[in-house]
Amino acid sequence: MGLSSLPLLFLLAAAPPLDAAPVPPVALPMSLKAFETVLQEGDIPQLSAACADADRFGLQERLRLLRDRLMLVAPSPQPLAVVMANARALMACKAPDSTQIVLSRFGPGPGSQRREWLLLSWQAASAALDQDRAVLALRRLADGDLTRLDTELLIVGQSEDGLPLTRSALDLLANHELAAGRPEEAVTVLLAGRTPGVVASRRLGQAAELLAPLDLERSDLLLEAALDQAAAEQAWGLAEDLLRLQLRLALQQGGDADRPRERLRRLASRVDDLFTLLELEQISPDFDPQRLQDLEDQLRSPRSPGGHASLGESDSSEAPASNPLATP
Repeated sequence: MGLSSLPLLFLLAAAPPLDAAPVPPVALPMSLKAFETVLQEGDIPQLSAACADADRFGLQERLRLLRDRLMLVAPSPQPLAVVMANARALMACKAPDSTQIVLSRFGPGPGSQRREWLLLSWQAASAALDQDRAVLALRRLADGDLTRLDTELLIVGQSEDGLPLTRSALDLLANHELAAGRPEEAVTVLLAGRTPGVVASRRLGQAAELLAPLDLERSDLLLEAALDQAAAEQAWGLAEDLLRLQLRLALQQGGDADRPRERLRRLASRVDDLFTLLELEQISPDFDPQRLQDLEDQLRSPRSPGGHASLGESDSSEAPASNPLATP
């Protein structure tokens, strides 16, 4: 083989295999020239796309310039469609405070337009951590009937697969009231829910925790109602969480800690939750070193009854033969 064949050999060696997956092109931000053109001449959709591009690549100076432009591109007065497009573009530019300013340029009447306006107002307030504005938007959406928010699902983010993550507007309103320093209002909101089962159990438990410093007796009644809902759904993991809460509140407030401790121990025994049994033994007033050692040995032996491997194998959906939450 002569020297003239060497370049061909080098090319063949450098070429990727025929069955190799194509290499995706490297993503690059909008060119400076294209950006300047959009900044000076672009309409709202083009400016919004430029905001998304600048945010994707962390170009803070571009975001600042685009925000300033969006505040001027559609001066008041404008129809609702333009106002909403302008506000959404500012959200894409990570400017929730400016979004509120643009939204204030239009006051929609009752109906679908008002709903659309209120939802975007809530989104902007939530992003800006403006709890009072967020509360106001959701309460206006409820229009005096908090139960309307129970089934109103609002997007709060995206999953790893890019799918929208949603939460009930009722739960979000309770969180905003709590963040604004109004726990009693948050309790009222949580108790307005009408969804039964696990959702109701979680809400009742949250309300009980918030109410405990103000009214321990009522808090305990709410916890009992939450436990009833959890038992009805055979949600034993949730029931354990509620009993832990009941035990913690009793210890903090000076109530009867023996009763929730015994109920939690009985439930943990019925569902083979050795971790919880171990925790209870460690804080038990009747601490038994031998009992503690036995539990630790079982946890280290994955195939013994109740060992740590069996925890993942038991069918948690099966209810125990008798209700372990019943009062002894």
